[in-house]
Amino acid sequence: MTANSDDIYIKADRNIEVAKKSVTFGDVLKIECANPVMLARIRSTHLLTFHHPDNKRERRVVMSALKVIQKIHEIYPEASVENIGETDFIVTYEEQDGKGGAIHVAKIVMVVLISFFGAAFSTMAFNNDVGVTKMFGQIYELLTGTKSNGFTILEFMYCIGIIIGILTFFNHFGKKRLSVDPTPMEVEMRLYENDIQTTLVETYSRKEKELDVDEKHIPGNSGT
Repeated sequence: MTANSDDIYIKADRNIEVAKKSVTFGDVLKIECANPVMLARIRSTHLLTFHHPDNKRERRVVMSALKVIQKIHEIYPEASVENIGETDFIVTYEEQDGKGGAIHVAKIVMVVLISFFGAAFSTMAFNNDVGVTKMFGQIYELLTGTKSNGFTILEFMYCIGIIIGILTFFNHFGKKRLSVDPTPMEVEMRLYENDIQTTLVETYSRKEKELDVDEKHIPGNSGT
């Protein structure tokens, strides 16, 4: 089976960000077609408009690939459209105005401070909870026969070990990555993003089903 010029292939990522209120097919989809005229027209075809982008709730829309195919068939009824991407995808409007530089810096500084002092407090609370200082003092006295002054080779090596463990776990030293593997933070953030996107898509699909049920019941209710 050979492809012809009327074969259209579309691919959408799970979440697409746009900076325009009026969105075309080419802004959110990867489209391939052997016919350059059809390809150019489809890419420039209007898909959706964000009418109230100032409202954060209206900055995100879930689109179905079936609706996209339906719109393409309205232009080219005889065309064969094949979706090789997501069946449902999210389009998010993000305004790129370049403002708020000082606010972004302040947010970064705040996150750094919270992370630093939060991690330090957690480490100290853990050490205090399990009695690390007392345990090191007992080990030092057992091995040397003298009492610990609170800062010995054991405490020093323990601090070095924590630093090495953190660097190894997070796979970063400054801007340098220690290996090509993603860091645990990157993995958790990706899982978190996937969970959010899945919830949004499922919520949208559920609302669509409820709407269909209500619409089916309208004629019955009006007849009574």
